[in-house]
Amino acid sequence: VPMGILSCVKYLMFIFNVLVFAGGTCLVGVGVWVAVDPAGFQDIVAAKVVLSAGAYLLLAVGIALALLGFLGCCGALRRSRALLLA
Repeated sequence: VPMGILSCVKYLMFIFNVLVFAGGTCLVGVGVWVAVDPAGFQDIVAAKVVLSAGAYLLLAVGIALALLGFLGCCGALRRSRALLLA
């Protein structure tokens, strides 16, 4: 396999993982926003229990995505199979 193709795949994986990391970070931000100031979202969601659970769900999914994106970025740059499989 030519070296140029491997380099291209490496950087495409890095860019994809940066996007996953950014998406996870955005979800964490929205989750914190909903958890701290739920007043603006009570018009959309009627039950306060659902709003609270949704905020924590956003936080959990966002943290997981940010962690996976970070590990993927490190794995793509270092060509570490273990980090990419994590």
